[in-house]
Amino acid sequence: MSNQDKIIVGISIGDLNGIGSEIVLKTFQDSRMLEFCTPVIFASVKVMSFFKKHYSIELNLHGIDALDKIIPKKINVLNLWKEPVAIDFGKQDNTIGQYAVRSLEAAVLALKQNTIHALVTAPINKANIQSERFNFPGHTDYLQQQLEGDSLMLMISESLRVGLLTDHVAVKDISANITREVIEKKINTIHKTLIQDFGIAKPKIAVLGINPHTGDNGVIGNEDDTIMRPTLDNLRNNGKTVFGPYAADSFFGSANYKNFDVIIASYHDQGLVPFKTLAFGFGVNYTAGLSEIRTSPDHGTAYDIAGKNKADFSSFRAAVFSAITIHKTRKAYLVSAENPLKISKRKPFVKK
Repeated sequence: MSNQDKIIVGISIGDLNGIGSEIVLKTFQDSRMLEFCTPVIFASVKVMSFFKKHYSIELNLHGIDALDKIIPKKINVLNLWKEPVAIDFGKQDNTIGQYAVRSLEAAVLALKQNTIHALVTAPINKANIQSERFNFPGHTDYLQQQLEGDSLMLMISESLRVGLLTDHVAVKDISANITREVIEKKINTIHKTLIQDFGIAKPKIAVLGINPHTGDNGVIGNEDDTIMRPTLDNLRNNGKTVFGPYAADSFFGSANYKNFDVIIASYHDQGLVPFKTLAFGFGVNYTAGLSEIRTSPDHGTAYDIAGKNKADFSSFRAAVFSAITIHKTRKAYLVSAENPLKISKRKPFVKK
């Protein structure tokens, strides 16, 4: 890949009192990463240099004041602020939260302007980012507002993909938020995502039930019979290879998940508990369904180990590679969609 073709990956720095800066720097301490992408960290050279010294990490940072100054094969740091920042590892701090917001907003703007090709977000604290101006439960909700498309939280690893019908919704509100329209929209989104972003021509989709044992014929709730089953029947009639609803309690333990390209859970913990049990530390959170690409590691700020040089950067590194791979796959898909009848360059077979 030439420098002109190299994928530019933007990185929002997340909560500075958490492990975000540590896992970012440790990821790019391996100089081979620069063969796959050109990183741009949205923060400041001053604060990133502090983290370098604190963690005794040897690497060179290239400070820039504008995105047209990005240099390939360098770890670029866009200076969003020049003032010193008081770091207090492990502390939830509203001021630190606003630095996380500044980083995220600048990175998303660059994504919208095509200055970067993909975004990888370091973990934030959902409480300390809140303000009158920024009032979102997390990354996904903000990205849904800023970008085109219908967002869907999709957790991915080498052997497992889990999507959600509802994400950050209180347990008491789950069933009210699962309607026929929601199920159809989410499954259509995941179907398109698997085709264009993962190169799966005919995705096999499994859906987990809403109630325990999918309601036991109405004994434990009737939502699976009145909402879920008719909707899945309709999707199947319209050509989607979708199966279910399955009882969630035995689905993963029986390894049934291995028979499908994606599993769609009805709510957050129904999907993320088994995913993180099977893939924690190597999983990636991908915001599917949007016009741009965003990934993140499968963990949070980890205040308990922040500043102690103990953070595992495997998930963040996987998030970077996933962003690169998805960008390439989607780009190839869009090119082929524009030219569905491309003439083969192979020489014709001539029988001798």
